[in-house]
Amino acid sequence: MRGVDIIVEISDPLLPETFITVAGQRNATLSESSDTVDITNKDSNGNYEYDYGLYGWTVSADGLYIVDDVGYVALRDAMKNKTKVKMQIKESGVASQSGEALITSRELEAPYDGEVTYSVEFQGTGALVVVV
Repeated sequence: MRGVDIIVEISDPLLPETFITVAGQRNATLSESSDTVDITNKDSNGNYEYDYGLYGWTVSADGLYIVDDVGYVALRDAMKNKTKVKMQIKESGVASQSGEALITSRELEAPYDGEVTYSVEFQGTGALVVVV
């Protein structure tokens, strides 16, 4: 699979069951992590024992800034209004994972001699579920 085949989309603020792409996306990173819980006890025979604790996920994405793009405006407004977004990750045009997220950072970079780009960070809240 090629990286260009992975797309991050967010829910349309006007039609929450419809997803829109932030135009110009170049990169995306999905990070998942689990805490561990120390369950070592006197029956552990001198060995540490662990179990899974809380699970969490984040997504970061960046791309070319396109003025008045509906997806970028939705990101900006969701962050400013402190509203959660539903997001999905598409692989080769088909939704593969979906979850609710907070937009925790958004940057716009405008170098003097280059293209204007954006970056955005999503903090998952709740499960990231596999879409079937």
